[in-house]
Formats: sequence, C-alpha cells, structure tokens
Amino acid sequence: MIDLRRLRDDPGYRAGIERKRVDAGPVDEVLALDAETRTQRTVVEELRSQQKVISKEIGKAAPEQRDARKGEASALKDRLKSAEDELTALEARLREVALRIPNPADPDVPEGGENDGEVVRVVGEPPVVAPPLDHAAFADAMGFVESVHAVEMSGSRFASVMGQAVIVELALVRWVIDRLVGKGFVPVVPPVMVREQAMEEAGFFPTDRSQVYEVDGGELFLVGTAEVPLSSLHRGERLDAESLPRRYAGISTCFRREAGTYGKDTAGIFRVHQFDKIEMFSFCAPDASDAEHEYILAVEEEIIGGLGLPYRVVKIATGDLGAAAAKKYDIEVWLPSEGRYREATSCSNYRDFSARRLETRVKMDKGSEYLHTLNGTGCAIGRTLVYLFEHYQENGAFVVPDALRALAGFDRVQAPTA
Repeated sequence: MIDLRRLRDDPGYRAGIERKRVDAGPVDEVLALDAETRTQRTVVEELRSQQKVISKEIGKAAPEQRDARKGEASALKDRLKSAEDELTALEARLREVALRIPNPADPDVPEGGENDGEVVRVVGEPPVVAPPLDHAAFADAMGFVESVHAVEMSGSRFASVMGQAVIVELALVRWVIDRLVGKGFVPVVPPVMVREQAMEEAGFFPTDRSQVYEVDGGELFLVGTAEVPLSSLHRGERLDAESLPRRYAGISTCFRREAGTYGKDTAGIFRVHQFDKIEMFSFCAPDASDAEHEYILAVEEEIIGGLGLPYRVVKIATGDLGAAAAKKYDIEVWLPSEGRYREATSCSNYRDFSARRLETRVKMDKGSEYLHTLNGTGCAIGRTLVYLFEHYQENGAFVVPDALRALAGFDRVQAPTA
C-alpha cells in the first residue's frame, strides 16, 4: 500500500510511481478521494463531539426541556449515522483505488522496460565449446523429464521429473536449505493455498490476479511463490527492533498461469504451471533494508556460483519492476543452447509497501514504524535443473555438479541404452 501522506506532500514519491509507466489517473483519483475522506472524517468527528455534548446536557436539562433536547439528540444521531456511512464508503473506495497504485521505484533504478536493465556485473565465462543439446532434448534423451502423458493428463506446460533427476533435485533442495539455515534463515514449509486477503496483503492482488489459480470457487488461491504465506508470518504484529532481521526460507510447490506467455519456452521445464521453489523472505528495520537487499543478492550469487554456473547480475528497469518492488535484481544464467542469459533468480526490496497492508510494525525509540520486507529466490528448482542439464553434459551423460555429489550419492548418470 502506498503512503498517502508522502503522496500528498513529497513530489519525489509521486515521481517514483510515475517512473513505473503507470497512468496518472488513479494517482489523481486517490489524491481527490483522500482529500474528500479527510474532510468527511472531520465532519464525523465534529458530529461525535456534538453528540457527547448534547448527551451531557440532556442529563442537566430541566424536565420541561428534556423532550426537546432528546429530539435534537435523535436528529443528531441520524446525521451522524449518515455521515459515518458516507465515510465508510469513501474509505472503501479510497482503499480500492490505492491498491491499484504501485510502489514507487527507487531513484537509482534505471529507466526503461524489459530489455533495459543495467548489468551490474558478469561472473564466470560462458563455455566456448559447441552448444550442447538443449535442455528439453537432453532431458528427454536421459529420461529425466516426461511431458507427453503429463500434457495428456493436465494440459500444456506440465511435466513429470523422472528417475535420477529426482534424486538430483532433492539433493539440490537439501544443499540450498543447508546453506540458508547456516546463514540464519528459518526453514518453513507453508500452506500453498491462501485466502484473497493474503494475496492482497502480500502485494500480488489486484495487479497479478490474472496469473493466479483460484480454488474452491474463489475462496482460496494457489500461490505462485512462498513469499505470500511467509509475508503473513508476522501479520498485525509489532516486532522488537533487536529481533530484526527475521529471515525465513520457504520450501513450496508453486503455481502460475503464465498468462501472456503463449508460444514462449514451451519445451521442457523452463516455464511451467507447477514448479518447486525455495524462497527467502526478510523482515527488517527501515534503515537496514538497502543492506539487507544486497545481502540477499549475495546469498543468491553464492548459490548460483556454488553450482559452477556463469551468470550476470542485472538491476531491473522501472517498467519491469512489478507493482510491489521498489528495486529489484535478477541473476541471469548463461543458457548455452540459446546463446544468451536467462533469468534464474530475483530479489526485491518492497520497502514498507506490503507491511502497510499487513500492519506489521517495528517498535522504535520514538514509537512504532512500518518495517520493510524483502524477498529473493533461494532456488527455482526446475529452472536450475534446466541450467544444470545444459552445463553438465559430457559425452551424452549427465555429470553431477561437485556441490551435489555427496547428497545425490552418485557422480554421473549415463544415458539409457536403446
């Protein structure tokens, strides 16, 4: 939720919203509704004050005056009820429109759209050998992924991970979790079905509703990331500053409609409707969120680098940030079969955007403030397997990365014989 006071008083705050290439109409509407709501709130408070005064006066009035005063009190009660109803309607409309306005982009976020991110650094060299089999063909040849019957059963963009690839996947999950726990992240296996309120408070509704699967007639929704349930772990709470940051690592199956991606990445398991993911989530003090963002990014780099994958870090441009993020980094890994970098992880600083919806605060010396929330991909399991399939091919076999060998229990997987 945006900060209405800052929207009224800080031109830079509004400029940060408009840099996300949003229509100024809702911003103007929110400002008008905010002014009308504050005026109406003053009316209600004045009528309530008058009501208290007349209630006292009735008790002190002479008997012959009481009926008249009671009549005045009754009329005042009706006026107050009408004013309160109008205020309630205005507040509801104000919230409805305010929910559509995105978090302002930080000043150092580059301008532009999907292809205008700023490359912060490049780590590792893309292999110079001939491109390997693409991940989909290799996974099929190795018996790692089955999609024909999965599509017959569930529709497009569904697949089953098979055989030794499952063992590698489980090793990958354990390897990542071990590292996150070692860094103080509390592991969580959260619910993957949540109420609409949770999606809204996490910052996903109303803007990303088209990407979400509804369950039980719209009573529940399947999450596209563990970020949603993790954000609710301290809903409505006041946390001690000394206890921050609170860091969590959510392990969950995730579901996304992938609306708007028709014809993109249809082969293999790069872009599917159901996938497993480990998500980092942090609650921190407002003055610590910049450092926390860099820390989460460093953890992501350690994981990607620990798997021996060449990558680059990209600071995402304003038009590709998403509604809730004030600033976002992507880590893109080199995909040999395509000869380009593709997204593997992301991490975002939401500032106080979600905390305002969640009513999650931190106790400070001068009272309580909304804390800041951040999230980052610990590991998108299926997509990471895609990169491993392409980078760890050797003479038709799959070589298990060094980091995963002890947990997997084997060093390589030979292609099945015909």
